[in-house]
Amino acid sequence: MNSKERFLASIRGEPVDRVPVFPLLMFFAQRRHGITYRELSTNGTSMAEAQLRMRDSYGLDAITACTDAFRVPADLGATMVFPDDKPPFAAQPLVRSSADLEKLRRPDPCARGTRMADRVNGLRHMVRHAGSDCAVVGWVDMPFAEACSLCGVTEFMLMLVDDPHLAHSILQFLTNIVIDFSIAQLETGAPMIGAGDAAASLVSPGQYREFALPYEQRVCETVHARNGLVKLHICGNTTHLLEDMAGCGADLFNVDHLVDFDAARDAYGKRKLCFKGNLNPVVDVMQATPEQCRELCLDRLRRAKGTRFMLSAGCEIPAETSDEVFEVFCKAPQAASGKNQ
Repeated sequence: MNSKERFLASIRGEPVDRVPVFPLLMFFAQRRHGITYRELSTNGTSMAEAQLRMRDSYGLDAITACTDAFRVPADLGATMVFPDDKPPFAAQPLVRSSADLEKLRRPDPCARGTRMADRVNGLRHMVRHAGSDCAVVGWVDMPFAEACSLCGVTEFMLMLVDDPHLAHSILQFLTNIVIDFSIAQLETGAPMIGAGDAAASLVSPGQYREFALPYEQRVCETVHARNGLVKLHICGNTTHLLEDMAGCGADLFNVDHLVDFDAARDAYGKRKLCFKGNLNPVVDVMQATPEQCRELCLDRLRRAKGTRFMLSAGCEIPAETSDEVFEVFCKAPQAASGKNQ
């Protein structure tokens, strides 16, 4: 069973030879590939080669074309800042009013020279070189997260209360762009789109159901209509949102370390949905000894037994993690499988 087969079988709930390993690697990949973060986030080929190197070095079952959350805002005209040592960001909000929104035009995600096209091209490179036997995952940000990037997190959160009509108008506009971006990535041959919605962890269940969930559902429905899969990645403590998140239509759910593992297992397990997580990327991985990390991985694997599960940290693996610890992390499912024989 190769990595892609193992990955897809896990999502479908079919037997696998071992639990898949699917960490999120950005700074870790950049550091090992010997490039600046600016290079990683502005050169799709460099991003792809960094991810392919991680797959070859550590035997990962899935790799992701993810570097930052500002592809769409950049292509809508936001003034961007590209530091050498951290992800790019918008210098100031692009939308503050309905008049600002009306000036924007739906961009072509494949237009030459755009940031969206750079990711599409990088993903295509990854699929070409590893897609036959490894799960190569694209990346978008869900409309709620995009709205926070476009307007500023604080400003958009206030808008939910002060001007919900404008908030919905922004979300509807962005949903079409996120769908376009998702389709462009699926057309490279990638079987799944990773979708971040980190800011959604900050809202109440009622606000999530009004301002985030319907738009997540539209993205998931469209990806499914194109025979693709969706991974939902919401950082932060989403305990209060687990039940609603499970209804968004995604096929794989990332679980942050701030969420109780057993609560997430029960929420997704009873719906026969696949989830991954949830080691603390700092305490359980970066700061852990190899032996400590191994035991924590084995603990998650034991507790997830009988469910559809992939091993991952709750979020991105820090660049400062030692190679020795990360190798132990990646080999934990093999160790668990050997113990069970």
